[in-house]
Amino acid sequence: MKKITFVVMAIFLSVAFYPLQSVATPAKDATPTSLVVKNPTESIEYKALLARLETIEKLDKSDLKSAEKRELRKEVRSIKKQLHEMGGYVYVSVGALILIALLLIILL
Repeated sequence: MKKITFVVMAIFLSVAFYPLQSVATPAKDATPTSLVVKNPTESIEYKALLARLETIEKLDKSDLKSAEKRELRKEVRSIKKQLHEMGGYVYVSVGALILIALLLIILL
């Protein structure tokens, strides 16, 4: 009985890992399409927000009152939040970095 289950499992595994070739030929009348992804760093709004941040950094804050400084800090925070939302950031966890490093070590 054990021999039969072993043989059946071996057959299923060999079928599961059998390399099948997929045929991906395009149709003759199909027109090629492409997806254009706009880089957020090239947009006008992104550049305007960066310019505003630079002007705030260059501003002489020594003669400003504390309320004005507070407003500038709030504005800088809101601009940085908008830039963060517009930008394409990729977050990679520590576990993912370890997994990627292990795969690279094993494969290379």
